[in-house]
Amino acid sequence: MGWIVARNSTMEEDAEQQQLLSATPGPRDDYNAAYSVFFALGVGLILPWNAFISAVDYFQVLYPDAHTDRVFALAYMFPCLFTLVYLTFYCRKFSASSRINGGLTLFLAAIVLIPIVDQLFITGSQGSQATQYVTVGAGITMGIANAIMEGSLVGVAGELPERYMQAFVAGTAGSGVIASVLRVITKGALPQTVQGLRLSANIYFCVTAIFLSICILAYNLVYKLPIMVYHTNLKLDALESAVQNNPDDQEHVAPKSVTNSEEMEHTSIHDRIVSVSKMVDPVSYWWVWSRIKWLAISATIIYLVTLSIFPGYITEDVHSAYLGNWYPVLLILSYNVFDLLGKMLTSVYIIKSQKVMISGSFARLVFFPLFYMVLHGPSVLHAEVLVFILTSLLGVTNGYFTSVHMIVAPKTVSLLEAETAGIIMVLFFVSGLLLGSLLSWVWII
Repeated sequence: MGWIVARNSTMEEDAEQQQLLSATPGPRDDYNAAYSVFFALGVGLILPWNAFISAVDYFQVLYPDAHTDRVFALAYMFPCLFTLVYLTFYCRKFSASSRINGGLTLFLAAIVLIPIVDQLFITGSQGSQATQYVTVGAGITMGIANAIMEGSLVGVAGELPERYMQAFVAGTAGSGVIASVLRVITKGALPQTVQGLRLSANIYFCVTAIFLSICILAYNLVYKLPIMVYHTNLKLDALESAVQNNPDDQEHVAPKSVTNSEEMEHTSIHDRIVSVSKMVDPVSYWWVWSRIKWLAISATIIYLVTLSIFPGYITEDVHSAYLGNWYPVLLILSYNVFDLLGKMLTSVYIIKSQKVMISGSFARLVFFPLFYMVLHGPSVLHAEVLVFILTSLLGVTNGYFTSVHMIVAPKTVSLLEAETAGIIMVLFFVSGLLLGSLLSWVWII
């Protein structure tokens, strides 16, 4: 019991030290290069998913009886959750760099598959059952890719000053705006026929693939920037200090002079971090959980509410005689713009009280009766303007509370526990996504 008390006291001191380190700017981020890369990585993480749901008009034409957005949500979330559970306990086997590169590569392969299938295997105006299965399989692959890289990205951003987590989270919202605007442009630029729709979708997915390729290149170059070298060395110093303070592990660690002068000439800093991490006592998941449990639970509520309404309800359950098949596309654009606005607001103001953050997340449950009234209330509530207003409010609250949770949680624990906190938060966010995806079917019962 005394060891546990001592450990907890040490972890609290480490968390305080991390906050001090986060406030230390280190080298300048010239031209906001690192900030831009983390924004782009946030875009790249969610862009494949947003590309799928923003192309709802395309998939509804190819597979008219399939409830495509609801099916895609389940195909994406189930494998994502299971992979995250595995990585929660076994992520130390793989470096963050290998996980992020692996996830981006899987995303790229899955998104390229869609136009290939369209061009080679769809000849008429509709797809076959086989092409539908392949498309769902691409969604499953993207869910696995998301799980592989998201926890690592959150952990890496959590080890840096707060502005980089804000950039990453804003990028996840920016991906929705980019996907929606790109879909509107490609849809509007080509004839409103089945062939025109298919061509616009193929162009849309190819542009998405190009952006993912840029993300892979940018991520592998960002660690050459002085500010990234500085913070990576801080983590390495913290790891080596933790090992040297443990008498049982000191004999396994080379002196720092050797590490810095000889070994580092032949070993990358990422390999060194992985090597030293294996010598450090494993992070106590229960300890990290005890520090962030209410943040994690409210994170689940955030996405349970959002995914039960968006995109399934937005794309299938409300209709407009005036806007036609543009209605779901524009509603998705509205949600994504306000989601981005909410996530950008954290660069201006962050709620300090965790109780307020958590209460605000639970307060979003009010969207259930509000959207229910749109479907089943008086006809005056069916107006497009009201649906756009509710969709925008859903987006801005989702964006703000998501961003605040992701910024605060990694700073609640020590530097060496930031990645674990990030993975736990992502695990609970995805749990909310999965529960929301399941709950979205209730609207059509």
